[in-house]
Amino acid sequence: MPAPIVLFGYKRPAELAQTIQALQRNYLAPESDLYVFVDAPKKFIDELKVNQVRQLVQEITGFKSVSYRFAESNIGCADSIIGGVSKVLSEHSSAIIVEDDIVTSPNFLDYMNQCLAKYAAEPGVFSISGYTFPFQRPADYPADTYFMPRHSPWGWATWADRWHSVDWSIADFSQFISEREQQKAFMQGGTDLVRMLRRQMEGEIDAWDIRFCYNRFKANALTVYPTISKVQNIGFGKEATHTNVYNRYRTILDSGERRTFRFLDNVAVTDYYQRQTLQRYSLATRIYNRLKTYAGMH
Repeated sequence: MPAPIVLFGYKRPAELAQTIQALQRNYLAPESDLYVFVDAPKKFIDELKVNQVRQLVQEITGFKSVSYRFAESNIGCADSIIGGVSKVLSEHSSAIIVEDDIVTSPNFLDYMNQCLAKYAAEPGVFSISGYTFPFQRPADYPADTYFMPRHSPWGWATWADRWHSVDWSIADFSQFISEREQQKAFMQGGTDLVRMLRRQMEGEIDAWDIRFCYNRFKANALTVYPTISKVQNIGFGKEATHTNVYNRYRTILDSGERRTFRFLDNVAVTDYYQRQTLQRYSLATRIYNRLKTYAGMH
């Protein structure tokens, strides 16, 4: 039986419609249960769009079953996702999570479910990403996946045991931030990770994914990525919660023709893809993209 899909919406009906349509085109959609969580408006001005999202959700078809929950008061992005995923994973052993700015390829659910089955008993794998940068794949590369010490929140999956092991309070942060070697090790997934975690702990941002990524690090575990992206993020705009920046994450979406994939048996960081990823998250690259944002480039 395919893992359930957990979909989160808020105030972007146009983007959510694209997300739903893409999921409906997935080969495994008719066999998959769909759970939808919609947060309540934070401001009066958001009520119209939130109501449009709720109406859209109530009309969803094309899945084995559709369940939805509309928040009565605004929860916030991070707590909404933590609460929704926790609820579903209290009833299921794994789940596939999608937010309202993600367009998936038709084989997204195939890829996710095969990864979930392959690594279910492997504690060294903490999560599965549906996204990847459009890296050039080496001609002799033997698999359709690679491993990175970094979680990606755009179309992803995990297991109940990994999720329920997370310490969302990051109780050991003061110790971590005083140990340079620990910070250096965490940044093997990107030089931006420590800064994001510090901003979270100092209350500058409210994000679930950096905390999840830190717990992945503490568990000495990795994330599985596809060599060809199964998702495209379409949420880089004024309505986005966290992504109102130059879209440096544009990628090439899988055509969806293939439905079976080759996996790596040895769970270890994939050196080539780690080098490529670290370059994308380097300080120089981040400054370059920030300048493009200021220049109004998209």
